[in-house]
Amino acid sequence: MKPHFYVLFFLLFILAACKIEGGVPTPTVASFRPPTSVATPVPTEPPVTKEFRFGLLDQPENLLPYLQGSTEQSSAAPLTELLFPAPLLALNYGYTTTGVLTSVPSLENGGVELRKINVYLDQTGNITTSQTEVITQRQQIVVTYHWNPKLRWSDGVTVTAKDSVFAYKLAQKVNLGEDAQRNLALLEKYEAVDDFTTRAYLKPDFTDAAYFLTYWTPLPSHLLTGTKTLTATWASSKFAKKPVGYGPYMLDKREGDTIRLKRNPYYAEKELPVKNLAFVFLPNVDALRVSVLNGGLDLAVAQRIEPEQLAFLNRDHDLRLLNVSYVPNPVWEHLDFNLDEPLFQNILVRRAIAYGTNRQAMAEKLFAGRIPVLHSWILPGQWAATAPDLLLRYPYDRIQANVMLDEAGLKDKDGDGIREFRSKPISITLLTTSENPLRAAIAEQFRKDMGAMGIGINVKAISTEVLYRPDGPLFRRTFQVAQFAWVATPNPGGVALWGCKAVPSVKNNWRGSNFAGWCFLEADKAIRLANTSLDRAERQASYLRQQLLFTQELPVLPLFQRLSVTLSKPDLRGLEPDPLAPITWNLAKWSRN
Repeated sequence: MKPHFYVLFFLLFILAACKIEGGVPTPTVASFRPPTSVATPVPTEPPVTKEFRFGLLDQPENLLPYLQGSTEQSSAAPLTELLFPAPLLALNYGYTTTGVLTSVPSLENGGVELRKINVYLDQTGNITTSQTEVITQRQQIVVTYHWNPKLRWSDGVTVTAKDSVFAYKLAQKVNLGEDAQRNLALLEKYEAVDDFTTRAYLKPDFTDAAYFLTYWTPLPSHLLTGTKTLTATWASSKFAKKPVGYGPYMLDKREGDTIRLKRNPYYAEKELPVKNLAFVFLPNVDALRVSVLNGGLDLAVAQRIEPEQLAFLNRDHDLRLLNVSYVPNPVWEHLDFNLDEPLFQNILVRRAIAYGTNRQAMAEKLFAGRIPVLHSWILPGQWAATAPDLLLRYPYDRIQANVMLDEAGLKDKDGDGIREFRSKPISITLLTTSENPLRAAIAEQFRKDMGAMGIGINVKAISTEVLYRPDGPLFRRTFQVAQFAWVATPNPGGVALWGCKAVPSVKNNWRGSNFAGWCFLEADKAIRLANTSLDRAERQASYLRQQLLFTQELPVLPLFQRLSVTLSKPDLRGLEPDPLAPITWNLAKWSRN
């Protein structure tokens, strides 16, 4: 569950980390081969002439369907969903088809098969590709994907299974992002069965329950096959700058802070409400709000909201000047305790800090109470969420917090207002990211709350690049308490967050995202079963068991989700803001009064 939108490579599931964005010099672009397939005749366009104008905060560097991480994906998603609709769209913490695939593969509809295959074992009992004297059988999951034969690239060429397999082969040469890396790690092979069918063969004894997501979003093989420099210049190639997609819209042009899309004339699945779209990128929520009010934009979406803007937005909504919708988004903030620190090895201390942190006051101040305090790392909207009354919860209770600190032997013996640990005043460094008003406000409230209990807090804000780099304080676990965020997905996952093998160390070359260092064997067993079982009830029970242990042990203190806001003109109808899907996911249903 995904540091503020900063990438942590392998955080495939659930939750993702903050991603670092930045420009790169433009190298020599890849050359393009002319189409080898016969283009479909251009159909007559419907008489649609109006334009929708969108306001967003972050302009994506490119509009590729494969991006490096959650930050890039979030900023590009409203556009890429129109150029390259997701074969399976994450919607309301589940998955649905978009017309690219004809169905969601499952055991029930025959799209997923469980096969027994022969494998070789090495001397340690692990599966090997080398022939040995030890042969045994293992389970293999095979997933079949049926692609819509009506799909056309925006140059008129039919989208085929070959285009999906091309993306798979390209990913073996080029880093196409964390989702692609995840799929490569799971797959034994991926092949075309016929012109509109592909099949994914997972490695025997797979370790990820999101097996049905091992498809490869098609790329136009008729344009990209044979481009010699593609592997070196993928992210800055000519195709990246002006991609050819198969969605309802195609890129028209980029003009400074505006990206314009126009209708894909070969898209025949649905009627579209407008012929042209304009995406305008503005610096802050206030600029978005004013532009919608004055008619410059039809709607605007933001995932970063300044607390002082909420009053203005609510007033505009009450006066019917704007339609304002709030949605808790999948980014959730938390505090990680480094369990290697002697102070935090005492469970009473961790629980006391939880009781003494006024998380509700933070939520009220930052989001006007529109966001509830979290009690677990699995978000309320996810299918594996547990009812809060089943979990050990930590409501704000300074009296209880002080009692626990006294029981832990942390007392203010010299009367200076600061408790002592091992005869020294307690001074904890809270590590967080700089240039982030939300994090700064959280850190300040935490400092005040801890100070009221006799715990000194030193807030240290560093750049995201330093915090999340491989040799930085998170992966090397040199912090005391760290404040950052994960990003949730429909599949809760959790192995890379809470598994024993996910604790970064010298032994695993500092890999894994269990930064707290929480290795609780019963919880480790539960999270591994939750991620590998094909039985939904068994997974649910395992997630429940793990969450019970998580809230009992409290290696991490969950805070709350962030808030997304959608602003639109009062006459715009059909919008359905969602925690995961981009605002454009149902654009075909939009209309004006």
